[in-house]
Amino acid sequence: MSVLDSLTRQAGRLATDVQQSLRKARLEGERRLLQRQHRTALEELGAKTYELVRAGRMPEGDLAPEIAAVESKLMEIDAKVSEIDALRTEEEAPSGDGDATAAAFPMVSQPPPAKDAGPGWAAADRFFRN
Repeated sequence: MSVLDSLTRQAGRLATDVQQSLRKARLEGERRLLQRQHRTALEELGAKTYELVRAGRMPEGDLAPEIAAVESKLMEIDAKVSEIDALRTEEEAPSGDGDATAAAFPMVSQPPPAKDAGPGWAAADRFFRN
């Protein structure tokens, strides 16, 4: 009987450990969700504060360094957008030595295979039409 009692006790401890692990995991997930919600609320507060300061409805005061940092990052973002736009216009402009895309990806510029590409294609075509 002592073997059965020992196994019963071990099974009970294991069940308790599993329940505690599940409870910890649930609580950790809830904590992370609350942290994300908190960060979102802080972001919304910051955005609203920035809008109010820029609109002149709230004095900069102690927020001047943070406002300057936000404006600096906005200028950096605008510069990157300009660089991306410049690259797009360069890519879209035809080059003198042929299409760069066709040279880089020759398989894309090839014409599609003929309608009757072989027995495999014909079988696949019949299968998908039905």
